Amino acid sequence: MKRSACFAGAMLLVIFLTTRVFAHFGMVIPSDNMVMQGERRTVSLRLSFSHPFEMIGMELKKPQAFGVMANGRKEDLLSHLKQTKVMGHTAWECDYRIKRPGVYMFYMEPKPYWEPAEDIYIIHYTKTVVTAFGMDDGWDRPVGLKTEIVPLSKPYGLYAGNVFQGIVLLNGKPVPFAEVEVEHYNQDRKFKAPTDYMITQTIKADANGVFTYAAPWPGWWGFAALNADDRTISYKGEQKEVEIGAVIWVRFEPWKRVP
Repeated sequence: MKRSACFAGAMLLVIFLTTRVFAHFGMVIPSDNMVMQGERRTVSLRLSFSHPFEMIGMELKKPQAFGVMANGRKEDLLSHLKQTKVMGHTAWECDYRIKRPGVYMFYMEPKPYWEPAEDIYIIHYTKTVVTAFGMDDGWDRPVGLKTEIVPLSKPYGLYAGNVFQGIVLLNGKPVPFAEVEVEHYNQDRKFKAPTDYMITQTIKADANGVFTYAAPWPGWWGFAALNADDRTISYKGEQKEVEIGAVIWVRFEPWKRVP
């Protein structure tokens, strides 16, 4: 009897460990998010889809849309994408030459991703912000995506420990009490979460759709606000729900002391 109970308990543990559902993040990561005078003018961007803290990649088909908005104008960059690998899976990259001062908002709309573990399609509207040559205006403008996070804190020039605030928009309107998932891009695999609960941190926006988070250490941090789309997509003849995420990637810098 005891052996049967132990076996049943072990099987439940195996089932739990093999069916854990981790947070997904669309990713748009630039080689530099603050281009200064005298520095290299070409920014390399990598587009991927992953579990960034655990460094587990997923396949990213060529996006539906990829572009940049600067000084109030949008530029289509989809044709500039080249296929690459990130975390061992299909991803995309693009080199973009910055010609003049400005705040550059790079954004991606991926094709729907079928997630069998959750029985849904996932679309993460993802963006990041790069500033160049001292320009400091326009970082708080919406790009005009179906859903997006508009920064209320400047999304660059942040120290680790600084607070980042953003407002979650869906169809151009704030989302009260939106749930926002937060993960660190554990690129160098320097960090290990004490428990699974701490891989993805979850916060909620207030009644005005505004959320607040202080990053505990330097590096890239992703913020994903998830909502249900108002449409479904057919999968093998059955209509499936669609999760849409507003994702923004923000870099926090380390403090550097004078020698």
